[in-house]
Amino acid sequence: MSGILQSVCRFVRMTAAFLLIFQVSFAQQRDFSGIDGILKLQQKSLGKEVVILVAKDGKNSYVLQSPEFNAKMAVPVEHASTWLTAAVVMTFVDAGKLSLDDKVSKYIPEFSKYFKGYITLRHCLSHLAGVEAEAAGVLRLAQKNRFENLQEEVAHYVTKREIVTNAGDAFHYSQVGPNIAARVVEVVSKKSFDRVAQEKLFRPLSMRTTSFYSESGGINPALGAKASAQDYINFMTMLLGKGMFNGKRVLSEASVAELLKDQTAGKPVRSTLRLCEGMDYTLGAWVQEADDTGRPTVLSCPGLSGIWPWIDLKRGYAAVVLSSKDPSDMRRDIYEMLKQEIDERMK
Repeated sequence: MSGILQSVCRFVRMTAAFLLIFQVSFAQQRDFSGIDGILKLQQKSLGKEVVILVAKDGKNSYVLQSPEFNAKMAVPVEHASTWLTAAVVMTFVDAGKLSLDDKVSKYIPEFSKYFKGYITLRHCLSHLAGVEAEAAGVLRLAQKNRFENLQEEVAHYVTKREIVTNAGDAFHYSQVGPNIAARVVEVVSKKSFDRVAQEKLFRPLSMRTTSFYSESGGINPALGAKASAQDYINFMTMLLGKGMFNGKRVLSEASVAELLKDQTAGKPVRSTLRLCEGMDYTLGAWVQEADDTGRPTVLSCPGLSGIWPWIDLKRGYAAVVLSSKDPSDMRRDIYEMLKQEIDERMK
């Protein structure tokens, strides 16, 4: 019996030590203990500071956080900004002020003058615009924005960047398309994009820490958002709710359906994010899993800053894994292991 007691005491001590580092709560009676083991094994890659949120039916089912790195702390989400930007554009589609198939030249006439008149908002939000991307490829996306504002940035794309493929023909992942779409929003609304995002999306979703505001250089709708894990969960909870959040409609069902629709199936890929190789793209997010008909069942928007948010349409939950570790050490297989463990608990 003494050996059994020693084993029990050892387990209790290990659990207590873990809880001193992380604050873990189980909002619903589900066993997420397997996550602990993955985090311990992968601590070198993920680091000691990790936030994990899992939510279903509008409530958090699992929360893991530390006092120094918690679910309400705003951090740069970089590539995960694009999903938010696409949703802001869809609020204007709902209002009848824009259509995804509008040509950008309708709002920015210079596009026609430089043989870019066929580019639509849909092309921009699905990286099918065909405009030459950053010279050094997608690895430069996280660098400081050198433009003072979106007007200046988009003018550069119009006058200085070449058409490398016809609009709609091939996937080129870059900040070009989303930032063009955001500039169209500015033209239509006569407001800055960061202000519009607050009014149309962040406030209705109680995303209190989320912003595109930048203290240095212009805002970057493709890569420049800051958000907390809880804020991002609110956004994805709205998508799972087909546009509803806390009893209020934020987006129409039709707009949510467009956001979750595969836009690039069968298109050749000219450049992509390494973490998302082999994945198709919707409007602002990646198709991580699909059913036998090709319909997306899991959508995610990982960022090189250490965030991996996803929604599982089949199991009806949303989750965010957020690590403070140097993004160069990120590994897709770790996130997939965590997702598999969460999937088992959310059936």
